[in-house]
Amino acid sequence: MEYRTSSHTKYKIDYHCVWATKYRYKILMGDLALRVRELIQQTCEHLEIRIIRGVVNKDHIHILVSTPTNLSPPEIMRRVKGRIFNKLFKNFLRSKRVI
Repeated sequence: MEYRTSSHTKYKIDYHCVWATKYRYKILMGDLALRVRELIQQTCEHLEIRIIRGVVNKDHIHILVSTPTNLSPPEIMRRVKGRIFNKLFKNFLRSKRVI
């Protein structure tokens, strides 16, 4: 077991997060899947979240993350999903007319 430390704490907090596309549409393929993966990595790096494992399937995403003590699971998902959707909708999905 690998513990993380901060100034006054020693902790090991792991969460398994799963979310699906609307109506389970199979749109997470090719360039879109790669872009989603990049955005998840960038967001987690910014929030100091370590990705232990992650998979982007055609209609859903799994990530196993190790988080700091100041982030709750809903806060993690709000930030990650919000950033991904905003970036994808502005740059990728609007031009493809997927949504």
